[in-house]
Amino acid sequence: MSSAAVEVQDKVVGRIGRGLVVFVGVGIDDNADDADYIAEKILNLRIFPDPQGRFDKSSLDINAGLLIVSQFTLYANTRKGRRPSFSGAASPEEARGSFQLVVEQLRASGLRVATGCFGQHMAVKLINQGPVTIWLDSKDRLLPRNEK
Repeated sequence: MSSAAVEVQDKVVGRIGRGLVVFVGVGIDDNADDADYIAEKILNLRIFPDPQGRFDKSSLDINAGLLIVSQFTLYANTRKGRRPSFSGAASPEEARGSFQLVVEQLRASGLRVATGCFGQHMAVKLINQGPVTIWLDSKDRLLPRNEK
């Protein structure tokens, strides 16, 4: 992504250049271990191209900007009926703390971190470079790794 911004009531509240836009949804059973896992993955996942075009650089390697936006709708369950259920999402009070923990850990890395406004209606604008969108789920850390 080459640039991104988030607006609240037509006012830019966060902006970055090259880097990542990260939508963070917090589940009802998420805790500090989940926040640690997500922050570590965001910082170290090798998803930026090296000079040969291979995914081999991390956010830390390229000094990426990070735009972190709270997004409870990632927990939408659409399996039953026509209206999504958000019962898997943490309450706003619980989610705010977990979201803030992720942001604090990312800021501790020294990278530029911008955010939206938690719980507000936000307009996120980004210029995406390439077809890369990755879903990270902190519960994946509990799954066995495939040994091949």
